[in-house]
Amino acid sequence: MLTGDLLDEATRLRRELEGDIVVPASASIARALIEHDLVDELRLKVFPIVLGAGERLFGPTTTAKPFRLVDVATLDGDTTYLRYERRPIGNDKRLATDEGVGR
Repeated sequence: MLTGDLLDEATRLRRELEGDIVVPASASIARALIEHDLVDELRLKVFPIVLGAGERLFGPTTTAKPFRLVDVATLDGDTTYLRYERRPIGNDKRLATDEGVGR
């Protein structure tokens, strides 16, 4: 269990621990860590259920936070597992436009 400031604690854990630090099912923590560049990888499960409402996982950020798709799998026949790795911002024009999306 973490106590104190989220960003201070996450920074400390990254410095002190080896291996993965996983944050399961907390959109607010994920948003804060992404905004402060403390996320190296996203592991997302997409369930084929439309609920019509809910909380957004990704909110506004101060800068682009590019990730690269590195793995896709189907779980239980209908759930999609996506794994993205953080990548440095380069001269990728697709970050500023929707060009290439869905192709």
